[in-house]
Amino acid sequence: MKHSMIKHVLAIALVALTTAMLSGCGSRTDPGVIVAGSTSVQPYAELLAEEYAHLHPGSLVDVQGGGSSAGITAAMSGTADIGMSSRELKASELDMWHVKFAKDGLAVIINPANPIGGLRLEQVLAIYAADIDNWSAVGGPDAKIHLIAREDGSGTRDAFQSLVMGSSEISPRAIIQDSNGSVRLLVSGDPHAVGFISLGLVDDTVKALRLDGIAPTSENVTNGSYSLYRPFFYVSNGEPEGLAKHFVDFTLSPEGQKLLIEEGLVPLHQGE
Repeated sequence: MKHSMIKHVLAIALVALTTAMLSGCGSRTDPGVIVAGSTSVQPYAELLAEEYAHLHPGSLVDVQGGGSSAGITAAMSGTADIGMSSRELKASELDMWHVKFAKDGLAVIINPANPIGGLRLEQVLAIYAADIDNWSAVGGPDAKIHLIAREDGSGTRDAFQSLVMGSSEISPRAIIQDSNGSVRLLVSGDPHAVGFISLGLVDDTVKALRLDGIAPTSENVTNGSYSLYRPFFYVSNGEPEGLAKHFVDFTLSPEGQKLLIEEGLVPLHQGE
């Protein structure tokens, strides 16, 4: 659905950000801007960074993943100029500078070979709690359900936990993956798998399910009929300055928001 996204995934990796840096260690010697965090936000930030570099030759914006919590930690410690989060900020993080720049639907995905077209949210909860473990219980084939989930600290998992699971826990039987792309890849290759990913990253290798009869589309996120969505944030240890501020401003500009719309996100000025 978003083939252009794949082409941009590695295009802006101009400066390596090590694991030590994401955990708060290391020193900054580069002259550019480091943006780190949510793997859900990462492809969109990379697309924005590529366009920003095209408009401002010589400007260095390095976008890295690591997860929402890691990105917030990196921004807090100063090893990243901007952190990316695809979850709401926790009470202990609210004193950081932050801005919401888009909303993203959360899609429950299955393999296209699975004939199911939709589920009720209560069924999704029961599936991920392993109370339902066979597709036949929800109108599918007689086959064991293979659960795919994101890791702890992932904004995608936090959003799914909050919006779907509530006080119930995701079953420890779930196969854990560290990115939306990995979840999509596993589901695309397994006719009995189910996963959850950013709506903007759904493509024709997987099928996004209707939930409570509502299709997972940007339009339905905007009008409020599709209930599974989460914010995309930038965070920083103090208000950004210089190139970092300029990049944030570009993201919030009509040009930046237009790029996000084209990639399936709900822009800041819609659905508020």
